[in-house]
Amino acid sequence: MSKILVVCASGTIGSEVSRLLKNRGHDVRRATSRKKLDSDQVHLNLINHEGLKSAVEGVEKVFLMSPPGQLNPDKLLIPVIVEAKKNGVKKIVLLTAMGANADETGPLRLAELHLEKSGIPYNIIRPNWFMQNFNSYWVDEIKSSGKILLPVGKAKGSFIDTRDVALVAAELIQSDKFNNQAFDLTGGESLNHDEVADVLTSVTGRKIIFENITPARTHERFLGAGLSKEYADFMLLILDSFRQGHAEVMTDAVEKITGSKPRTFKTYTEDHKGSWK
Repeated sequence: MSKILVVCASGTIGSEVSRLLKNRGHDVRRATSRKKLDSDQVHLNLINHEGLKSAVEGVEKVFLMSPPGQLNPDKLLIPVIVEAKKNGVKKIVLLTAMGANADETGPLRLAELHLEKSGIPYNIIRPNWFMQNFNSYWVDEIKSSGKILLPVGKAKGSFIDTRDVALVAAELIQSDKFNNQAFDLTGGESLNHDEVADVLTSVTGRKIIFENITPARTHERFLGAGLSKEYADFMLLILDSFRQGHAEVMTDAVEKITGSKPRTFKTYTEDHKGSWK
């Protein structure tokens, strides 16, 4: 079995990737920015590259992603790819985001291009909007007011469960079947936020509605939540892309790679229904 470095292993996706790989018998090295470490963890600060050399040394494969909230993820990701190349890493699975390849000069695309040209066997996975946003980023407003407040109108999104993203990553990192390919990852249905609210209402037994709000009000809410102006601007940009319909597309990549259909939004809601009470 392989020795695998999982970057951002304390996060929602990284922790699940680690769990899946461990259950399949792999030797997993979990990288985290935290200073206090468990026996299978290594310290790695992607922002200043502290711990990078020791994190990569001796591993055969790497699951790589940038922590959320970063405007220049290429600056965080490319040094890991460079160090992996020096150390003879045999494969990298890189997580970016759906639409990252729409702009060849975008930060995530720059990281993708560096990996593609590195000579290291790779996969790139680009997931759509996460279902888990509703029990993390949007959860406080839903709990306090029973509302989803976003400037996305009637546009639909093929939301994907982060557990399916992790399952795809785990499959790709241990197999060479799909080497040197990129995949857009989506759920198996496209829902607008009224339909999302209906599912939440049905499963939780609590009335939850969607309210379309202006970008200006959204921006104010992001700043009030502690986001920097730059990141609030970025969030408005990608929410506008959603509003324009770019998140509606569906692919069969999850089933193609894992052999299983992606989880439905209802299944996700049932599994997390305590989050909104």
